Amino acid sequence: MTNFKPTILKTSLFATTFVAALSIVSCGGNMEVEDSKEIAEESNNEKFENAEEDDADFLVSAAEINLEEIQLGQLAQTNSSMPDVIELGKMMEEEHTKALEDLKILADKKQITIPTTITTDGMDAYDKLKDKVGVDFDKAYCDMMVNGHEDAIREFEKGSTDSEDSDIKLWASTTLVSLRNHLDHSVACQDKCAKIKSETNETKSKK
Repeated sequence: MTNFKPTILKTSLFATTFVAALSIVSCGGNMEVEDSKEIAEESNNEKFENAEEDDADFLVSAAEINLEEIQLGQLAQTNSSMPDVIELGKMMEEEHTKALEDLKILADKKQITIPTTITTDGMDAYDKLKDKVGVDFDKAYCDMMVNGHEDAIREFEKGSTDSEDSDIKLWASTTLVSLRNHLDHSVACQDKCAKIKSETNETKSKK
């Protein structure tokens, strides 16, 4: 990946540093948080064209997925009382943290800017779960893990076949193994949550 837009090369180091935290911008006297994904995309759009830009977009999305799964995994370990869900959350935090570390190395090698803080969409997902507890949390979290990993697998399958960069293609293919394993665990937890929910409702209806 070498076809950079020459006029912007001198700003790449600044852009990478700038995205290390959510950017705070002033708008009409109000302080607003700029989405870290948008910052990364803007930086990459100025540096890359065509296939390289597509690869950059894929790595940005991959970072967004990992950051969200880490945050939600931590929440699951706090809000759930179900051992299977707690263990699922722990696995998500640990394995997506490792995936993000590998992604950072790859992105740095390709001079691609990626989000380093949870994105707006990630925070929206977090906000949907943070006030839930018990069975309600478990079901919502597992549903989110199933849907999220199904989407992630489709995206990584595309990256593993469509990318013209051999390093990115290999990373996407390798990561797919973990994502499919995560989906299997999520579906198993989802089934257990559905069974518990059904049994709880049946018990209530008998009283």
